[in-house]
Amino acid sequence: MEDVQPKPMTPVPSPVPSPQPSPSLDRDTATPANNFEHLSVNQIQVVVRRSSTPNITEETTFFIPRNPLVDAGTNTDPPVVCCPLLQRVCPCPPRGLLASLITKVLLAAVLFGVVWSVTEKECLPGGNLFGITVLFICAITGGKVVALIRLPKLPPFPPLLGMLLMGFMLRNIPVVTKAVYIDFRWSSSLRNIALAVILARAGLGLDGSALKKLKSVCLRVGAGPCIMEACSIAVVSHFLMGLPWVWGFILGFVLGAVSPAVVVPSMLMLQKDGYGVEQGIPTLLMAAGSFDDILAITGFTTCLGMAFATGSTWYNLLRGLLEVGGGLLAGILLGFLIRYFPSKDQSNVTLKRSFLLLGLSVFAVFGSNVAGFPGSGGLCTLLMSFLAGLGWSRDKVPVEEVVGRAWDVFQPLLFGLIGAEIKLCDLDKHTVGLGIACLAICLVVRVLFTFVCVLCAGFNFKEKIFIALAWVPKATVQAAIGSTALDMARTREDKELERYGRDVLTVAVLSILLTAPVGALVIGLSGPLLLQKPRNPSWGESDTHTRSLSALFWKGAVGGKGETETPVTYESTL
Repeated sequence: MEDVQPKPMTPVPSPVPSPQPSPSLDRDTATPANNFEHLSVNQIQVVVRRSSTPNITEETTFFIPRNPLVDAGTNTDPPVVCCPLLQRVCPCPPRGLLASLITKVLLAAVLFGVVWSVTEKECLPGGNLFGITVLFICAITGGKVVALIRLPKLPPFPPLLGMLLMGFMLRNIPVVTKAVYIDFRWSSSLRNIALAVILARAGLGLDGSALKKLKSVCLRVGAGPCIMEACSIAVVSHFLMGLPWVWGFILGFVLGAVSPAVVVPSMLMLQKDGYGVEQGIPTLLMAAGSFDDILAITGFTTCLGMAFATGSTWYNLLRGLLEVGGGLLAGILLGFLIRYFPSKDQSNVTLKRSFLLLGLSVFAVFGSNVAGFPGSGGLCTLLMSFLAGLGWSRDKVPVEEVVGRAWDVFQPLLFGLIGAEIKLCDLDKHTVGLGIACLAICLVVRVLFTFVCVLCAGFNFKEKIFIALAWVPKATVQAAIGSTALDMARTREDKELERYGRDVLTVAVLSILLTAPVGALVIGLSGPLLLQKPRNPSWGESDTHTRSLSALFWKGAVGGKGETETPVTYESTL
């Protein structure tokens, strides 16, 4: 009988027990047809193997519910957070606003470190770079704060008031004055650069088609009050303040310019609501503002050249005429030069045109002083930018945007530096009182003569009063050219001329502080009372094709894009 050895038995795995259904598991316990189990993210599969003999192995599979606090991706417990609220507020690594703030602080620290390593003491307290930086930041902050002051149904206060006041405070606080120091040469150079930028911007903003369509009333309003006020101030300041006749006319043309920075936003707000639109009053005032300012700047530069010239009176008068002619000739030549170069087929045309325009503007302002003809630089810049803008046509809009960004940088510096030029300890009460008296007398003359200029223009009595009152505010031009005479007197080291220049600057600052906020309030309050709303409801749909391209410059002046949809034909961009 053969010994039959029993065959080893093949181990049969124990059946896999099905997991018990649990209400905490969102899982279907039915097994698919292919015998594969699909686990949810809330389950863990555990396989237990037991071997009683070398040839027999038992496997048992268990499905254990996962702890919801365990990381599903790594099967690890979450990190222990001592304060969940702190973790949400200050995540690590930081993100969002906190990360942005840390990045900006880091960039500022690196920039400061680089500048300090190059200039050393200049960027420390008491240095020029430190003073300019602090003044710039404080001026921007002051402008933002003043812009937040809003009264119902009134135009906002011009931010330049806050910039001016911050510069004045930094100059007259004893502890801060020692740390925030700016040499007068640095201050003069920055203000001249700002003057070059604003003149280039004004020339670009003039519309050639608007010049052809201007009526005689616009020319009368733009030229008449400016000339009359300049002559009145020259006479009054000569007898009250003791200024020489030439310096009296310098002060007169400084104060003779109206401020579009105050008038234009106020007019746009009234125009949005329809006040005076059918009569064309907002268009008239915004168009005449450009010519008023250009005439004042031209007269100022001419008188400035005569004041610092040596020789007889007739020689100085002839020299002034030569400066005007030289400025016109240089402006024409440079205007046609940058009108065609760079050509349109080149790359980065806007950047090259902007660089040439700003560079030549700064060169004209500084170069005219070096050449001994300070009156020709401003006129050259105005004419050059105007001719270049005519040639570029619609392509000048991106250049205007670049020049506008440059003005956004130099505007706080300009008004902050102007405010910093006023020292309370150096002010003479007698000079301040006489300056306010001169300003009041000449404002009355300006208002009355403006009323006379619009007598035969087809406006009713109330509208004539409004136009006369709206022609009062002063700000931008006074800040741009108010300190130029003082800077030139300092370079001559003449104490008497410095006294005249300081008197001119003092009265210019007083005119900004007194007329800018008052003028904005007067326009906002008197407009709805003295002007009429349009009788034709479709006034906003007509003549929209005649808007000047320079309206793009003022799209942020009133606070948004919606205000730019109002029909603006001619605008001042100074």
